[in-house]
Amino acid sequence: MDARMMDAMSGETMMMPGMSTMDSQLLQACMDACAACEQACTVSSTQEMSCAPACMNCADMCNTMLRSMLRMQGMTPAAMMSMLDACIAMCEACEDECLEHAGHSAVCEMCAQACRACADACLALKDSMMAAA
Repeated sequence: MDARMMDAMSGETMMMPGMSTMDSQLLQACMDACAACEQACTVSSTQEMSCAPACMNCADMCNTMLRSMLRMQGMTPAAMMSMLDACIAMCEACEDECLEHAGHSAVCEMCAQACRACADACLALKDSMMAAA
């Protein structure tokens, strides 16, 4: 995340409408994982394999999740939870598809790992939000 954005997030937590606080480190980890997953899925989608559609869909979802987190002022907790659920589901579906090719494709193996990391980061952020609610 941009240093200016991090400066705007004071301390360990930040405010979100409808919630007392949000862990900025978990938010940062989720944003970083979404960006990495988007990049991995984009690279993987250029391979001539059956997982390309799942990779393209996952890349789009991660990009949408990242953009939504960057403009959190308009995001309600319910909408954020739904977005996180969608991102987790898309990452898991893409991971499953890429794992089918991971044995003979380093790109698919990398993509599957990025998808798993993104799903885990989104789940950690969601759990943190649920605990703070």
